Amino acid sequence: MYHRIVASKVRATFDEISAGRWEAMVDGMAPRFTYRFYGEHALSGERHTTAALRLWWQRSLRLLPNTTFQVEDVVVSGWPWSTKVATRVRVSAPLPDGTRYENVFMQFIAMRWARITEVHTLEDTVVLQRALDALAAAGVAEAHAEPITDASAEHRAAVG
Repeated sequence: MYHRIVASKVRATFDEISAGRWEAMVDGMAPRFTYRFYGEHALSGERHTTAALRLWWQRSLRLLPNTTFQVEDVVVSGWPWSTKVATRVRVSAPLPDGTRYENVFMQFIAMRWARITEVHTLEDTVVLQRALDALAAAGVAEAHAEPITDASAEHRAAVG
């Protein structure tokens, strides 16, 4: 029963994100967490603060507005004090040239007492890089920006 509840919550969270409401995901993070998106591009990097994670979500949805997430698989193991979740999710978003960004990513999520302590996202980075290159070619400079990190979020907060 517990595993079914967690899987349902994961699916509901992706539905919320698809509707542009990503804040619930950030609110679900534990006080100490790791959020890692693999690759070397504007969406990659590792974050440990909610400030950096919020900036990352804002950038993600600026680059790929109207993104939808279709959860294909959720696997849950463990108990409330040590829960592991694996997902396979199809992601889709319109691009400025009229084509669509279509990709699949896998996530490993660790939770402790209903709070997320780790998220590791593996996406086909070649497909993602092509989409970011198309955005940059369309004049979206942020598509080739440096990844958002805790340090860049702190710097941004200090500057105002």
